[in-house]
Amino acid sequence: MSARNGSEPNRLERRKARTRAALVSAAQSLLAEGKLNVPILEITQAADVGMGSFYNHFNSREELYQAAIEEALDRHGALLDVLCEDVDDPAQVFAQSFRLTGRLHRRNPTLSKVLLNDGLNLVGSSRGLAPRARRDIDAAVRAGRFQINDPELAMTIVAGAALCLGQLLHDRPERDDAEAADQVTEDLLRMFGLPGDEAREICARPLPSLDAPPRGDSAV
Repeated sequence: MSARNGSEPNRLERRKARTRAALVSAAQSLLAEGKLNVPILEITQAADVGMGSFYNHFNSREELYQAAIEEALDRHGALLDVLCEDVDDPAQVFAQSFRLTGRLHRRNPTLSKVLLNDGLNLVGSSRGLAPRARRDIDAAVRAGRFQINDPELAMTIVAGAALCLGQLLHDRPERDDAEAADQVTEDLLRMFGLPGDEAREICARPLPSLDAPPRGDSAV
């Protein structure tokens, strides 16, 4: 009896976690479609959960949407951490993260569109690509790899390039996403002070597989 009772909270917690995950996933799909003002009923129907279940987890649609954006950023950031953990050169870490992010627009269009639809808010976000890019830029400056006078302005350029590249790849499906991502990355490296031949060589290096799971989780 005690063992059965002891397992009951675990089942309850798992059920609650599945419900929350379903709501977040539904919200991400709606955000990707640009549906920002849908009724909560439509969200719960998309998640295949009851209306009451929504309010067990979130107080409003806006709170859910914020959680959906943060979850997408965290998953993106976790994936980049895994795929760049064996790289020591901060200039290459920056380049590899940007090149991989460029490829994710086609590999995971839902995640991409969630991030693009939050656009300008991502520049100052403490999650996802932005804080990692700033960390790598600062490290590359300290190591003498980048020549940057104003890292904050450099981050503005990086964020704008990342967002505009993503939008271009959605608008122009005939473009090669890998080629475009690598060219933008090479241009950024040149702008930040790397010689052209080195920037080109870094952007031609093999990349790890995007199928790598983020630290105990499933792939983005």
